Amino acid sequence: MIIEIALSKLLVGHFVTGIAKQNGNFNLTNTGHIKSEAVIKNLQVKGVQAVFVDIEKSKLDTSQATEKEKTSAKESKVLDDIKNAKDLFERSKLISKKVYQDASAGRRLDIAPVIDITNNTIDTIFTNPDALACIINIRKKDDYLLEHSVSVSVLMTLFSRFLKLDKKITHQLAVGAFLHDVGKIMIPDDILHKPGKLSETEFSVMKTHVNHSISIIRNTPGISDLSLEVAAMHHEKLDGQGYPFNVEGKDISRYGRMISICDIFDALTANRVYKDGFGHVKSFSILRKLAKDEHLDTNLVDSFIKCMGVYPVGSLVKLGSNKLAIVEGRNEQDPVNPQVRAFYSPEKSSFDTIENIDLANNDDFIKEEVKADDFDLDMNEILEFILMNG
Repeated sequence: MIIEIALSKLLVGHFVTGIAKQNGNFNLTNTGHIKSEAVIKNLQVKGVQAVFVDIEKSKLDTSQATEKEKTSAKESKVLDDIKNAKDLFERSKLISKKVYQDASAGRRLDIAPVIDITNNTIDTIFTNPDALACIINIRKKDDYLLEHSVSVSVLMTLFSRFLKLDKKITHQLAVGAFLHDVGKIMIPDDILHKPGKLSETEFSVMKTHVNHSISIIRNTPGISDLSLEVAAMHHEKLDGQGYPFNVEGKDISRYGRMISICDIFDALTANRVYKDGFGHVKSFSILRKLAKDEHLDTNLVDSFIKCMGVYPVGSLVKLGSNKLAIVEGRNEQDPVNPQVRAFYSPEKSSFDTIENIDLANNDDFIKEEVKADDFDLDMNEILEFILMNG
């Protein structure tokens, strides 16, 4: 019986009859048994992704198969977590869209779906924070308003978990963050979506979005005072020069200081129709500058950077080997050398054999942080390739 097997499932002892899928032009000269892991590694280097195997002729080592099955199950769990996080993010965007539609029509917001989806987000983050942290790095340039609301809520939840805040408090913060920009639906499109710098008059109009958000949230049954507070405070600054109330630092709570950081970070890193977002390292530098200028809380900015990691999960990097990789896990003891998954060769301008690399135990290194657009790539395309190829 001949079956197709992904290279990641190929074992010593399998009887290979041909190449089923590859990223290259490798020709199999002979059929036969796989005699060592080195043979499998060579097939991987050649770009082979799947092979045809004759099960009846295969002679497998049972203990080896069991170990590989364990590894495969672990990888499958990671992929399932990412798929579930992607689905959660998309559902959150649909709920955010309905929120904006209701606000635009002057209808009271239905808070129940927001409460449910933010509870789901909290459960996901407390189980596997890296999965959602990865997903918020995938942006569609025409969906900024919706994705910003969802992303700030996710960031607020990640930050709250890192600071070990109570889950009930975290949920109220997540709801407030989810709704913090709902008032933008009241801002004229020519101002809201203007690609260049706003004039003084236009900026005065733009600033009123916070007042609109406060009014809409106040008229929504079931919203807590804390949720309203974080939405109201997201543009206030410690030096008292923020808006809409010019609240001074001593009167801005820890939660108000937190959402300012999450809001600015997401705005800095997000791609929009008229501009590409900054990389994470550059964005962290800007946050630190804003803290130095007494706009943001210095201690909380430092905590936020630790929360996200020097190279946040889901960010793209170029390695010393010139391959592109996506950061998939952090090394707490060696934060500048995270765990990455190499997937693309700029020299070939094509997706390559996926390779999991722990940079803390490897000669390769991060040369620089990059953006998908730098290589005419799309983050959704990247994620789909990685999911399909394990």
